[in-house]
Amino acid sequence: MILTRLSGLKQPPLLTTVTLPTRHLLSTSPAASKLRDHYSFQPPPSLSPDPQKTNPRPKPNKRQKPKYRPPSSLDQIKPKHSDLPFDFRFSYTESSPIVRPIGLREPKYSPFGPGRLDREWTGVCSPAVDPKVKSVEGSEDPTLEAKRKLLRATTQGTPLTEAERKFLVEKCQSNRTKRQINLGRDGLTHNMLNDIHNHWKLAEAVRIKCLGVPTVDMKNVCAQLEDKTYGKIIQRHGGTLILYRGRNYMLQKRPVIPLMLWKPQEPVYPKLIKTTIDGLSIEETKEMRKRGLAIPALTKLAKNGYYGSLVPMVRDAFLVSELVRVDCTGLEKSDYRKIGCKLRDLVPCILVTFEKEQIVVWRGKDYKPPEDGSFFTNQEFFDDSSCVVGRSDSSNSSNESNHQ
Repeated sequence: MILTRLSGLKQPPLLTTVTLPTRHLLSTSPAASKLRDHYSFQPPPSLSPDPQKTNPRPKPNKRQKPKYRPPSSLDQIKPKHSDLPFDFRFSYTESSPIVRPIGLREPKYSPFGPGRLDREWTGVCSPAVDPKVKSVEGSEDPTLEAKRKLLRATTQGTPLTEAERKFLVEKCQSNRTKRQINLGRDGLTHNMLNDIHNHWKLAEAVRIKCLGVPTVDMKNVCAQLEDKTYGKIIQRHGGTLILYRGRNYMLQKRPVIPLMLWKPQEPVYPKLIKTTIDGLSIEETKEMRKRGLAIPALTKLAKNGYYGSLVPMVRDAFLVSELVRVDCTGLEKSDYRKIGCKLRDLVPCILVTFEKEQIVVWRGKDYKPPEDGSFFTNQEFFDDSSCVVGRSDSSNSSNESNHQ
């Protein structure tokens, strides 16, 4: 029994040693040494027995690119200083320093960015006189206008001759150059001043095409262009202007124009359309609005068109009718409200209603037509040889229309 149990046990396997033939590398073989001696053969580094002995080519010291760090408002940026002697506004033709808003829609965040300009933002403008203005009403220093006139006279130098003017006008025609600045519904904006100076790098004059709401008062557009850029308008044909930079213009001494990074929120202005018209009762006001919407339209305004003849047309229509309706179908609500506000100041007239995309105006009880009320007596509209315009006497308060 014991033997049988012992015989059933498994014997442990015997350990055997197996010797494998060693492989000689090419570099240590005699054939490799003969190739190296006779034929200058160098084995590749991968076949080298000691890779540490090989001398790889050193890598050049590359300058590491700094890691990207997004801009932060906490960075200390040196504020820009500009010597321009006027208040910085978003639009110089669609806002007036005379009109006072009744409130602000948002806190006084500067559109130039936090800490990027050494002028305070009052919610309406950045004044050039007092950097800490407590009122939203802008008031310019009378010495600033004299300073602007002096700088403009210094920049312009001697007037152009007729041959020089024709030469510059011909160079700015559409068949000669495609460079052009478009002036739209916002009018002459602050950033457009920088665009005009950039165009003056390449040419002495620049073509400006005006369309939309600002063309109702082209005198104000021309006056603001000459006042803010120190240039001179040498031709005006409808809404197309040619602005000359001046004989003594120096590109190296161009003014510093800080750019607005976003459009500021417009303040709140008084209502344009009142419940009752001054001097009339509620029933008479309602009846006048019904009659105004029923009369034939004087004209229909095209979207983004030229409205330079609108004011003389309304003045002429008031000679035969006390109510005038202007069809504004298709226009933006803010656009025809601005147009109505300009008509109120330029004609002058009384706004009746803006219902159904119409502008209805009333001439009033004691209406007296202005001396230049006729369309055909407006010589400036047809004067293409020279455009001598002064500062517009009418205060353009078209920003009042955006509160509705």
